[in-house]
Amino acid sequence: MTSWQVTLKETLANLSKADPQLPPAPVRTAVVGMGHELRGDDAAGIMVARALQPMAHSHLLVVDAGSAPENCTGPIRRFAPGMVLLVDAAQLDEAPGAVRWLAWQETTGLSASTHTMPPYVLARYLTAELNTHVALIGIQPAVTSLGAGLSPAVRPAVAEVVQVIKNTLGQTVHTKT
Repeated sequence: MTSWQVTLKETLANLSKADPQLPPAPVRTAVVGMGHELRGDDAAGIMVARALQPMAHSHLLVVDAGSAPENCTGPIRRFAPGMVLLVDAAQLDEAPGAVRWLAWQETTGLSASTHTMPPYVLARYLTAELNTHVALIGIQPAVTSLGAGLSPAVRPAVAEVVQVIKNTLGQTVHTKT
């Protein structure tokens, strides 16, 4: 198990024990995939969201935010999550397909994406507005050229993120695009 997977599980475990008087409860989680589907690996986040969408669960919302994640805050607000998990391509200076848990507060200059609002601005807004925990999973792109598809190096990373989220948060998901 890689460190981002461990961090996801630990974060959810800590959030589920918010009240020590109560038994642990599932954390209402919104997964927000961001990126631009016409720019190669920049689509990694939205491909994760799209792969999760066929499933449904009352404690998991999946949002394909595309290149304008700020336009998707209404469904997230109505869902009232305990955690928002942003998934995006990010320049990590690692091998293509690397997946990392990132502290969104430290990502002001870190992105490979072409969306209108950087992840840290969205995270700051969601934290302040919803009083929720925000996490960011970054996937190192190989190619972000206009018209390119997902690269062979990033496809397995997308599949890994999808599988871990399914295993960690449940087999089914409530969807909203």
